[in-house]
Amino acid sequence: MKSCAFSPYAAALALLVAATPARTQDAASLKKDMIGQWELATTERSKTCVVTLKGDTIPQGLKLELEPGCATALPFTKDIKAWSIKGLDIVRLQDASGEAVLDFTQVETGIFEGVRANEGVYILQNLAAARSIAKSQDQMIGDWAMVRGNGNTVCGLTLTNNDAGNDNFQVFLKPKCDPAVAAFAPTQWRLEHGQILLMSDRGEIWHFEADDNAQWRLVPDSADPLIMLRQ
Repeated sequence: MKSCAFSPYAAALALLVAATPARTQDAASLKKDMIGQWELATTERSKTCVVTLKGDTIPQGLKLELEPGCATALPFTKDIKAWSIKGLDIVRLQDASGEAVLDFTQVETGIFEGVRANEGVYILQNLAAARSIAKSQDQMIGDWAMVRGNGNTVCGLTLTNNDAGNDNFQVFLKPKCDPAVAAFAPTQWRLEHGQILLMSDRGEIWHFEADDNAQWRLVPDSADPLIMLRQ
């Protein structure tokens, strides 16, 4: 990743896309909506693959195309030969015999989740939306301040693009932080479904959401909010 200038609009757009609820639809309309380009990825896009779903019927199901690098990024994709809609709401990426390589269900509009045993969760997302959110994550990198609702700064921190494993990145606190923040001692971060997640080595997680002023507020909110501001 490369650092770039922060855009409150892009961050808010990512939050808006992620916060849009899934709508109920039948199999025919779901099939129509799925035709196009999608990103198949690990939860935070450390490994990605572009899948083009088509409406043409082939012996194995419905036609699809995988970009050339898919099998390298996600080895299981070498078994994917077609796609189909199962039941009313399952998007199946399947092998030549019609067996599921990965089944997805819609969790938000344009965002589907599927699980592979012993591997974890994968995301299938509209390609344009996925790239918008990825751009927003790049724009999170750099120096931030944590402030209270009265404007007093209680801590400084730096979000980096240093890989910390499990699709997380390193975060570093600056000296002289408020005792509550210092005790939390986050060491990792990621952007997930429009939230900035700060994580400690003990497994504690703080969630920050963008508000109407493009600031990031700790949720659930409180009478004395903790806000992250880009420096």
